[in-house]
Amino acid sequence: MAVSEWYKAKEGRAEHLVYLNDKAKELEKLINKEKTMIIRGAAGKKVPLGGRAKVDDIVYFVETGGDMLITHRGIISKVIETEKMTKEESVAFVDKYEKELNLSKDQYKRWAGKKFLAVFEIDKLEAVEPFKYNRESNMDDWIITESIEDIKI
Repeated sequence: MAVSEWYKAKEGRAEHLVYLNDKAKELEKLINKEKTMIIRGAAGKKVPLGGRAKVDDIVYFVETGGDMLITHRGIISKVIETEKMTKEESVAFVDKYEKELNLSKDQYKRWAGKKFLAVFEIDKLEAVEPFKYNRESNMDDWIITESIEDIKI
């Protein structure tokens, strides 16, 4: 498979493994451009990912509940992180990005109302030669690494 120009290594660029909801067809919606953003939230004391996902970082995608193969990658082209919000502010934030997120009803219930939210716009999505990764006991739905090669099997 040919390597795209955007994939050239860049100093300070992180690589992320991001789980997408298979029931909500998130990957399919990204591929078909029915959604352009993904969302993460936290009910605790800080913004999800703590600002560690940045513009130009590379994201690899795997679907939950499937064969756990990484099949696509893209680039984060925009990051919007909130300060601590009330439930009403959180719902308004999710509503503001409703078109770009294209959330299922279950996803909407999961994210709207969280104290902290972050949305990530994905660009240059492309298929990659599917590969497995070392999941170990990590149950996070977003894994940050210097290189995807570090967790590739």
